[in-house]
Formats: sequence, C-alpha cells, structure tokens
Amino acid sequence: MDAAALRRLLAGVRDGSIAVADAAAALADLPYQDLDYARLDHHRPLRTGWPEVVLGAGKTTAQVSGIVAAMAGRGHPVLVTRATPEMYAAAAAAVPAAEYHELARCIVVPGGEPEGRHDNGLLIVTGGTADLPVAEEAALTAELMGCRPERLNDVGVAGLHRLLAQRERLLQARVIVVVAGMEAALASVVSGLVSAPVIAVPTSVGYGASFGGLAALLGMLNSCAPGVGVVNIDNGFGAGYLAAQICRMPR
Repeated sequence: MDAAALRRLLAGVRDGSIAVADAAAALADLPYQDLDYARLDHHRPLRTGWPEVVLGAGKTTAQVSGIVAAMAGRGHPVLVTRATPEMYAAAAAAVPAAEYHELARCIVVPGGEPEGRHDNGLLIVTGGTADLPVAEEAALTAELMGCRPERLNDVGVAGLHRLLAQRERLLQARVIVVVAGMEAALASVVSGLVSAPVIAVPTSVGYGASFGGLAALLGMLNSCAPGVGVVNIDNGFGAGYLAAQICRMPR
C-alpha cells in the first residue's frame, strides 16, 4: 500500500463508500506480514515510495513463490532479483501474471503504474556484452520505478572510439549508470566527459586477477574523476534504484 492508496482508503471511509471493517482488513498486514520464513514489509511504500524488493538468491523455490503470492495484488509491481527459471516456474504457478526477464534474471509481477513515467535522462552504459545481465537488472528496476532508461552497450575503453562516437548521448543524460568489469576504467572516462552524476557498477567479469570483481570495485572507488558514486559488485538493482530516485527528483 502506497500513500495514494492509503489516501483513497481513508477518503472512502470518510464518505461511507468503504466500511470501517473493510478498511481495517486492508490495513491488517501493516506494518508487516509474518510468513514465518519472511516478514514482508508492506509498510515500505508509505515510507520510501517503493515496495520491498525480494532477493531470490539463497531462498528456496517454495519461499520465493510464497513471497510473490503474498506481495502480488497490492497495487504495485513485485520484483524478485537473482531469480532462477525454477523460481519463476514456482512463482508463476502461484501467480500466473508473473513474468521472467531472463537476461536480468528477475521475476516481475506487473502492478499499478508509478505516478508519472518519465523520459528523464537515465543512460545505462556497459563496458562489454558480458556486463549486460547486471545492466539489465538496473534498467528493469528503473523502468518499474517509472523511468525510461536508454542503453549504450559495449563501449569499453579497449576501443575508446566507440564511446567517443556517442558523446552527444552522454552529454544529454541527467544521470549515467556505468556497468563494467575487468579494470573498470570506463566509469572514470565517462565521468571525465560529462557533468551528470555517474553511478558506477563493478561487475565480476574478468580473469583470475580480477578477483570476482574486486579489482573493478577498487578501480571505481579510486577513480580520479569527480562525480562518481560506486555500488557493490554486480549490484545492478542498487544502481537502478538510486538512478531512478535521482531522475524522479524535480529539476
């Protein structure tokens, strides 16, 4: 339940179109619903403007399907990140409206549209094709939050001319998410070209000495270009969420 839904509920009680008992039932699961293995924070949209997002990794298929079933139908989308096809099959059996976004590795149950949908200058840039799963997780998160992200793929520093050929697109962006592995120099290069804030996402793409993305993380944290903020390794969701929050702020 978000703020708009709560206002409609209270207005219905005030004008008599909603019975007090029905309103009480609608609020019964606030602030959370106890499933024993999970306590679902249905109060979160009222506090933050966006519902709880579920991390599929580490959960059983039964737990994921149970959580999806409990969260669906409440007027907002349901998003499960790092979900497997098996988790999706179980979730779809419980909620037929569930969708699986294979590249992003996410389950989505469509819900109410966010207030306004904005072409508001979010650009998601990848160093290479292997970075696409993390980038698509970021893009899907931002889309569900009301943004229309543009994508600029495979413009890593090994072929710098590919990036420079897209400089006009970079300059038009309000916020840029840069997703890169290996040494992750792309975030520094992009930030050195634009005035927009850059959200850097290190990925675990690389050979042995990349240490599962640690080298990329350290490279981004040590960027010599100003205006770079860094999220955790492979955290496309966190980057997409933050980017959407920035894009939805009044200009």
